Amino acid sequence: MTTPLPRGATGGASSAGTDASVGAGTGASVGAGTSASSGAGTAYTLLAALGFAAVSTLTALALAEGLSLPVVLMWRYVLAATVMVTFVVLRRYPRMRWSEAVRFVVIGGGGQALFVGLALSSLRYVSNATLAFLFYTYPAWVTIVQALRGAERITRRRALALGMSFAGIAVIVLAPVLAASSKAASVSFNLPAWQGVALALAAALTYGIYIPTMQTLQKQHPVPVTSAYAKLGSAVCFLFLAVADRSITASLTPAAWTAIAALALVSTVLPSVLFLMGLMRLGPVRTAIISTVEPFLTALLAAIVLRQSITAPLLVGGAMIVGAVLLLRAPRTRVA
Repeated sequence: MTTPLPRGATGGASSAGTDASVGAGTGASVGAGTSASSGAGTAYTLLAALGFAAVSTLTALALAEGLSLPVVLMWRYVLAATVMVTFVVLRRYPRMRWSEAVRFVVIGGGGQALFVGLALSSLRYVSNATLAFLFYTYPAWVTIVQALRGAERITRRRALALGMSFAGIAVIVLAPVLAASSKAASVSFNLPAWQGVALALAAALTYGIYIPTMQTLQKQHPVPVTSAYAKLGSAVCFLFLAVADRSITASLTPAAWTAIAALALVSTVLPSVLFLMGLMRLGPVRTAIISTVEPFLTALLAAIVLRQSITAPLLVGGAMIVGAVLLLRAPRTRVA
């Protein structure tokens, strides 16, 4: 994932494309160019969503090789940071002042490590699909954070979206408990499952705080530069964790290296680029709408690759959460 795009950074590509079409001389060429750009933007956004959706499945495959989560994520971000730093150097982006670079390493990288670590730690207790839908409540948390900061008002539309989002959480979390309790004399709470729910929601809340924080830091810095610094910071955080729990190792099986390489490239660097390419062609609202397929793709991948079940309450609750995202029309800003 990548760091947030500065406000206004999406307009240049679309306006340039329109000018080129007008220069071609006919209204038909304008329509054809716009249609082609829209189709390409949709394809890029869907491919980005698929890449991001594969994160939890690829992580599960790497963990199945006997690695600890800090080691998996350390190598993920080491590889991703290497690619991003190489790209930044080859493209000769201007150097950032050290004081600002340190902020992106510490705040950007540390915050990213925190919400990613919380989210993927929940996989010990809940399914990939449950994590995906619960994490997808982050636009609701962004709305609450912005309201508390006085940056945005909670309108009726946003209040309805918040209600839908929290109702979706209730359906996902409570439906299995109530179904199990109907067969027993009393309600029995599964502590491990609740730990997973708490970790997933904590990750979403952290992400909801992280997004406006990074937008404040971003200013007009190039996204690849800030993304490279953030990934370096995340790699260092997970390195410390791997050293602390004495699980650090470079002796990985071929299957583990394959899963981690896919995590770094297919689910971190490449979808970040594809997402921005889609965003430049579609704008934030349409990109946000198309990106709502991501948690459903996560559920589908987990069902196919990991043989995890998809229950009716999960789909109903997930649909309510995704509906809330559509109501909020929150631009999809990927930062992991």
